[in-house]
Amino acid sequence: MDLLVKTFPRGGGHIPHRKSATEQKAIVTMPAPKTAVIPLQQHIGAPCEPIVKVGDYVKIGQKIGEAQAYVSAPVHASVSGKVVDIKKMPLMDGTNVNCVVIDNDGLDQFDKLQAKDLNKLSDKDIGAIIRDAGIVGMGGAGFPTHVKVAPTKPVDTVIINGAECEPYLTCDHRLMVEQPEQVVYGLRAIMKACGASSGVIGVEMNKPDALESLTQACAGYSDIRVIGLKVKYPQGAEKQLIKAVTGREVPSGCLPAEVGCIVSNVHTAIAVSEAITKGVALYQRVVTVAGAGVYDPRNVLVRIGTPVQELIDFCGGMNNPEVVVAGGPMTGKIVTNLSGPVVKNTSGILLLSKDEYTPESNAPCIRCARCVDHCPAGLLPNFLAVCSNNGQIAQAVKLNIMDCIECGLCSFVCPAHRGVSRAIKAGKEAVRAQKSAI
Repeated sequence: MDLLVKTFPRGGGHIPHRKSATEQKAIVTMPAPKTAVIPLQQHIGAPCEPIVKVGDYVKIGQKIGEAQAYVSAPVHASVSGKVVDIKKMPLMDGTNVNCVVIDNDGLDQFDKLQAKDLNKLSDKDIGAIIRDAGIVGMGGAGFPTHVKVAPTKPVDTVIINGAECEPYLTCDHRLMVEQPEQVVYGLRAIMKACGASSGVIGVEMNKPDALESLTQACAGYSDIRVIGLKVKYPQGAEKQLIKAVTGREVPSGCLPAEVGCIVSNVHTAIAVSEAITKGVALYQRVVTVAGAGVYDPRNVLVRIGTPVQELIDFCGGMNNPEVVVAGGPMTGKIVTNLSGPVVKNTSGILLLSKDEYTPESNAPCIRCARCVDHCPAGLLPNFLAVCSNNGQIAQAVKLNIMDCIECGLCSFVCPAHRGVSRAIKAGKEAVRAQKSAI
């Protein structure tokens, strides 16, 4: 392990961790749902088209939605049973998406499994396996992994993001402790797929057990190292992680490959490992269920398509939460539909009490510039929010609004509790809409 603790140099801040309720609890497996609702879009990019019909019998891992575009990813059944419906249904945030509904027969029959030997696979073989397994970024963004591992620029370094810097979330932490060999295997596969000569696993120093287990797991590989990262938010943001680990700065408007890097999530690396060594498509994931509003906080291995309410019930049920959030409290989305299903990039379900949740009050800005001081992207969040709220899109573009990494730190440090981050996100959407209309 690299003994020099590293971090990014600009902005950032220290926020309460609130991980103690689950960080030392082993992952538990939840029974499969009686009915699985599988959305045909669980990723950035084009939605899938269904390739099954009502009445079909499907098995676990069977492809039920095919990606028609390059930036997309297929989806698979998470239970065996009969397809009973294909229709638009609301996700956790209320968004309506075409879904395949499967009645679970309880037999857990798997589609054909074909394990592979990494040493006998070419880079294109690995990319094809990743695509066919429907693997996407499982840390939150949901970007199709087969696209990421086939960069148009030369890549020399693959970084596995083990920072998990958001409060409450510990699913990656537990995976690094319990499945370090799979993390390293997935890293090696991604390195081979993109031709990288160096692999790095970055872990914040508040996870000493994960640092130890990963260091032991990669001891036999001279081209892979584990680096300790300073505990600072947002240490796990892609550009900030690259700067901390390699010293390279990704230019404005560019992707990590521009500086020879690819960043992948811990859970994604494990999914790659399982696709190769077991022939298993992405049909389940570990979710942190935490917050004072749930009786038994846990890290749960849950099938994709499981209704959120059933996951909460498995963890003892609700204890009068003020709000339910999918993902982390800094970057996650408020859950408005508890019948919505867990999807590939659901890292957490947080049930926050009144003491844990501060709603926006949008009091007047007092010009304290805390948001400016803490912005890890070196932006002017206060001005960007004003431009966004006033529809001054051209001015927001001049102020580099698209460089915002949406970490939420500006809103967190604002003493007036202004919705700075929310306004900037809306401004970015307006910029994208304007470009697509041209």
